[in-house]
Amino acid sequence: MAQRFENVKHLGNPTNTIEVLQKYGFSFQKKYGQNFLIDENIVRKIVREAGVTADDFVLEIGPGIGTMTQILCEEAREVVAVEIDKKLIPILENDTLKFYDNVTVINEDVLKLDIAKLAEERNSGRPIKVVANLPYYITTPIIMGLFESGVPLSSVTVMVQKEVADRMQVGPGTKDYGALSLAVQYYAKPQVVLTVPASCFMPRPNVDSAVIRLSRYEKPPVQVCDEKLMFGIIRASFNQRRKTMTNSVCGCTELGISKEQLAAALEKCGLPTAVRGEALTLEQFAELVNALKS
Repeated sequence: MAQRFENVKHLGNPTNTIEVLQKYGFSFQKKYGQNFLIDENIVRKIVREAGVTADDFVLEIGPGIGTMTQILCEEAREVVAVEIDKKLIPILENDTLKFYDNVTVINEDVLKLDIAKLAEERNSGRPIKVVANLPYYITTPIIMGLFESGVPLSSVTVMVQKEVADRMQVGPGTKDYGALSLAVQYYAKPQVVLTVPASCFMPRPNVDSAVIRLSRYEKPPVQVCDEKLMFGIIRASFNQRRKTMTNSVCGCTELGISKEQLAAALEKCGLPTAVRGEALTLEQFAELVNALKS
């Protein structure tokens, strides 16, 4: 394996990264939240924590100049790298990934890409592994898009701002607990596997990052009769988290739940009418929806 890629200049080496950026006159785009990893040890740890093997089809979101893509190509059967910035495409195709024959680069917004179709065509519909380095502003839409779209997933291993990773794995009663925590925990088992200091990036971000692995459940850990209603109630509860659920949920007209209905359901679940959404576990939200529907 090492011999096959002996001509590759790995971008985990900062000197090689700077050389490529200067060669193409690349300037970082703030709107895409671009921060490239320059630590080979961290890159290899992320790929290892993602559990990538020679049998795997891997979707990488936001490859940048290909720092992690190179290592993914060396470990996986096939890699598809989806990059939104068209200025990075020639760097990836003509330079940093040119020695790899198992990678396809797609210049597209991943939110508009039919990933289920991609998994069907490239992996016979079997579960794929997703690896990504996501900017803060797009983290939630991408992760939720992957889970909600019915894409066959084995795991999603993402590097995000540390506070976002913390938010995904906490429980009730903490300030970071919210709609994202509940949504992620409904679909997957979250585990922070690595903390990455700001010094490992170019340009250096203002905050540290963390790598979180989301291992997809075959079946959600709770049984709920109306998934859409549950997430509607969760969102309403946390949109106005200082309000009681009676005010936040019943004040959301699109849910169409009266105070009497909610009070009866809360009582059935053994919960006080003055309870706030931030106090409820995922199980309690599911129980509440089942009570409302019955």
